[in-house]
Amino acid sequence: AVAGCDLVMHLASRVSVTESVAEPALYHRVVAEGTRDMLESAASAGAGRLVLAGSCSVYGDAPPPIAETATPAPASPYAEAKLLAESHCRSFAEAGRIATICPRFFNVYGPRQRADSPYSGVIAIFAARAAGGETPVIFGDGRQTRDFIHVEDVVRGLMLAAMATDTGGGDAVNFGTGRGTDLLELAEALHAGTPRFEAARDCEVRHSVADPGLAAAVLGFETEIDLAAGLASLGHRPTS
Repeated sequence: AVAGCDLVMHLASRVSVTESVAEPALYHRVVAEGTRDMLESAASAGAGRLVLAGSCSVYGDAPPPIAETATPAPASPYAEAKLLAESHCRSFAEAGRIATICPRFFNVYGPRQRADSPYSGVIAIFAARAAGGETPVIFGDGRQTRDFIHVEDVVRGLMLAAMATDTGGGDAVNFGTGRGTDLLELAEALHAGTPRFEAARDCEVRHSVADPGLAAAVLGFETEIDLAAGLASLGHRPTS
């Protein structure tokens, strides 16, 4: 599948924290071993560079804003598998087999993101419920913060990561805005109505907000779409 490719974008993954708790072996196999297999295929085919879609989940509950120098503290099998996938990228790069870079995505959202799957982000779920006249459900007190980054910004960042010539040793780099929004603020911004509160879920971090400074310094990447504009791009269409 990668024969003749100069660059590989490895975006495939399972991404549900809750599912990973129930099926940790599956997540290790798909996320960690799958990345190692992709690296082996890409390197053997002569590709020069691989960009791995990493995750902010590797930080756990680190104090925000979170820089790449923060000690990883994965709090779920999903996060552990993502961190191991990064380790494989560094190993292949250090062995001189293929250059790699690992953007760590914070909370990605955008148009056409599905709200009816176990992988859905909170924005897609809240927007769909608002469009259907349903009450949003918040797990916990709603004061947990997330760094929401629009998919168009992520794509721009990935292109910069793909073309960067001075990073390739498996470097991790945050893809986030540096701005935190709590879930109560999000529900209000989406005109979603008064939330219903349920018990907090296991393995979910309290605060997750990026320090985007390294991405700006080494890739020239800064986000352009603020949350208000990003939410407006959704259209609040119900899922079908």
